[in-house]
Amino acid sequence: MSDTGSVVGIIGGTGLTTLSGLEVKGARTVDTPWGVPSSDLTEGCLDGQSVMFLSRHGNPHRIPPHEVNYRANIKALYDAGVRTVVGVNAVGGIHSDMGPACVVIPDQIIDYTWGRAGTFFEGDLEAVTHIDFTWPYDQAARDILIRAATNCQVPFAGFGVYGATQGPRLETAAEIRRMERDGCDLVGMTGMPEAALAAELGMRYVCLGLVVNRAAGKSDHIITMEEIEAAIEQGMSGVRQILENSMADLGALASLSQSS
Repeated sequence: MSDTGSVVGIIGGTGLTTLSGLEVKGARTVDTPWGVPSSDLTEGCLDGQSVMFLSRHGNPHRIPPHEVNYRANIKALYDAGVRTVVGVNAVGGIHSDMGPACVVIPDQIIDYTWGRAGTFFEGDLEAVTHIDFTWPYDQAARDILIRAATNCQVPFAGFGVYGATQGPRLETAAEIRRMERDGCDLVGMTGMPEAALAAELGMRYVCLGLVVNRAAGKSDHIITMEEIEAAIEQGMSGVRQILENSMADLGALASLSQSS
């Protein structure tokens, strides 16, 4: 795992604090200039590919979305040699095709969060830096996940605008109607600033979303934790299948990132 860029990073969200099937080689307790990441970095192999796994909310699941140290998480993975990252996110479905247990591989994002430390480019700088963020998710990595989902016959949507909200509360029905008017297809609380921070460091980043509930007002009942937990249990096996099926291609992409 010493070759910079040859390791695939996986950030596990709600329902994925550990990664079954990962042949664990060890764990790293690390620090960064932006503090300590949410969890130790777990080094291992998944389907023969070197992987660095990090639990976004800690293990056990204890850090709410607005208090995740996104800068420390991304920098820790970067310092460990990761240049290609899959962010696994639990999301709510706004689009009619995105029901519970459906996997979504979004192509765009709208940021509704506030007050989060969302950039590496601040403080005592020599110059102001602006990055291009037109396409927040790496298309080559998206293609790999879409192909893997197709091969595994996992129910999925290969498109979607991710609306990132502040949390930790769920949204109101009126907020979801507003987000739908804005063009959002799914809603989550951890998509930003994670994607932007990865872009600032030049990392390939892709989101693998699991719909765990219909968004507020999109069903005839209130959202319960029992509903969410049932969708996680039903859908997480598909997420794991996609990850395992995509490892060889993501590894090749990681090596390409290294050589470039």
